[in-house]
Amino acid sequence: MILVCIVIAIIAYLIGSINFSVIFSKKMAGFDVREKGSGNAGTTNMLRSVGKKAAAITLLCDILKGVVAIIAAILIGNLFNASNKAILVQIAGIAVVIGHTFPIFFGFKGGKGVATSLGILIMSNWEIGLICLAVGVTLIIITKMVSVGSCMAAILFAVLTFFIKDNYIVSEGSSYLVYSIILAAFILFNHRSNIVRLIQGKENKISFKSKKADKTSKNVGGR
Repeated sequence: MILVCIVIAIIAYLIGSINFSVIFSKKMAGFDVREKGSGNAGTTNMLRSVGKKAAAITLLCDILKGVVAIIAAILIGNLFNASNKAILVQIAGIAVVIGHTFPIFFGFKGGKGVATSLGILIMSNWEIGLICLAVGVTLIIITKMVSVGSCMAAILFAVLTFFIKDNYIVSEGSSYLVYSIILAAFILFNHRSNIVRLIQGKENKISFKSKKADKTSKNVGGR
């Protein structure tokens, strides 16, 4: 079981380390997105620095990283007849987000893990995932600050996991509470500079209008 856990952690981390924002920004715009805007390798900085199309593709691919990591954990667990597949799912979820944030293929400088967390969240429990997605998107639209929606969705994940006990992809009697708290804490840690600006009232807003307008925004609450 320990060997299976290690294998899944490594595979999930490597999946997370595939940073699509860096790949797509170089392919579509000729530069590394980490050299522009906030310097963050995530969807928000792609939106601001490259454009809506690139941001949308990046968002989808980052979400899929989380989905693939969870599926891989389940398949490997079945292959080796693991006794507790819920633990494997949780290990994969945490590892893929760590890989996204600290990608071995890109100098350990990646994104903030929100989109990838959304993928693993929906896979882990579709009910909680959809609720967090709805709340996060609503807050982003209202406040025009990605950091607000991202942080609140992360906190809500941990809260809902405490109350909702059904619809987990694999349960086997294992609790997902510690898992949700770790992921929430990791997302909040990655947004620590955004949180400071929010407290100071200095967090800037993102534009949903045009690429030209987007470039005038200096919001750094990326995924």
